[in-house]
Amino acid sequence: MYDAVIIGAGVVGSAIARELSKYRLNACVVEKEEDVCCGTSKANSAIVHAGFDAESGTLKAKLNVEGNAMMEQLSKDLDFSFKRNGSMVICTDEAGFSVLETLKARGEKNGVPGLEILNREQLMALEPNLSDAVIGALYAPTGGIVCPFNLTIALAENAAVNGVEFKFGTEVESIGRTDSGYTVTTDQGTIYAKTVVNAAGVYADKFHNMVSKDKIHITARKGEYCLLDKNVGNYVSHTIFQLPSAMGKGVLVTPTVHGNLLVGPTAADIEDKEATNTTREGLDFLIEKAKESVKDLPIRQVITSFAGLRAHEDGDEFIIKEVEEAPGFFDAAGIESPGLTSAPAIGVMVAGMIAQKLGLEANPNFVGTRRGIPHLDAMEQEERAALIRQNPAYGNIICRCEMVSEGEIMDAIHRPLGARSLDGVKRRVRAGMGRCQAGFCSPRTMEILHREVPLSMLELTKSGPGSEIVVGRSKEMEGM
Repeated sequence: MYDAVIIGAGVVGSAIARELSKYRLNACVVEKEEDVCCGTSKANSAIVHAGFDAESGTLKAKLNVEGNAMMEQLSKDLDFSFKRNGSMVICTDEAGFSVLETLKARGEKNGVPGLEILNREQLMALEPNLSDAVIGALYAPTGGIVCPFNLTIALAENAAVNGVEFKFGTEVESIGRTDSGYTVTTDQGTIYAKTVVNAAGVYADKFHNMVSKDKIHITARKGEYCLLDKNVGNYVSHTIFQLPSAMGKGVLVTPTVHGNLLVGPTAADIEDKEATNTTREGLDFLIEKAKESVKDLPIRQVITSFAGLRAHEDGDEFIIKEVEEAPGFFDAAGIESPGLTSAPAIGVMVAGMIAQKLGLEANPNFVGTRRGIPHLDAMEQEERAALIRQNPAYGNIICRCEMVSEGEIMDAIHRPLGARSLDGVKRRVRAGMGRCQAGFCSPRTMEILHREVPLSMLELTKSGPGSEIVVGRSKEMEGM
């Protein structure tokens, strides 16, 4: 019997797990994929929003501003990449200034500090590559960028260190009531819990509707992106938004914390909640749209494209509460943008509700800090040399594009909730994330996984079951 079961190991589920680990309780996270950060949390804009977009008085507005304020200290405590680079919402005609004024007033009401409306001359001093059509912008100095992979992984690792159990490859099939709580039936067996947290992203409506007559509906909203090489990563230094629409904040151009340039997303509502394929039409649209923000967009430097799905609930609001007719069942549903920014605050809110429900006591042994994986590429020469002397594996470069060493990959494998696939390694240390997109380093990374986990070559996958890389031994396949 668990005190709490969390469905979903994305950034929201992991943030809730970490906050719950501050209490004395027995908790677990169930995730149908092979790792944390395999859904919306791995494919998004990586933006820490300032908080001027959401309507005042909504949970989106409140938790956005709170999450933004928490992010800097959290990045220091849990050792993940975060930078306050500031954001701009641009306009290209005089009518756009009234929209900027509305956003500014809303942001100030939401508690966003430092908002300014800048003219073209002021903007060009900050961003010389803005489009010739840009005449003004709302500037938000508290806007930021973050590594969504390492944020999620850091939260999950810290939760695990503090006693939360993670069950991967475990898909929830049904949820039922008992006298003492809930039965969560999975494809790996039945779990019993006093409380259930529904942090299942685009599938959160499915689980909510199992326990409530008050149905909700979530639409998968697809966003397609292009990632550009690091040699154009400084083309802009701020996050450049266009005027928002009913479908979201529009196509942005932004640097990433790792030095790339990111363009996207599109916004298209789709029925298939697994459709993360890119489309020619979508990528063509976002490229043309991005040219309205910056001139001479270096689009030939694209090294990959990808798509993610965000969970748009029909009410266009976060649903974070205990379900009235299902005591002990807590929703964290409809968490679309600014969900990444809001995740730390959502974690505090949901954990607080559960602690009050169960009368939990503080965990006196809670460890609130975590050391990330040392990255050679970010070290000074003397520090790097000392690390290599201590462990020569750090001197063996496996991924040349991102300068990732064997030691870093080994660390990614042997940490709490360690990597078990090529994508698991990639999310933790960026091996395969560079210009060649794993064209050279995959075989070497596979050898390390084979040796260190250990896994047979036939068991190794790109991203879990169904994505096996080696299909057989050549000697055994002769004559087939």
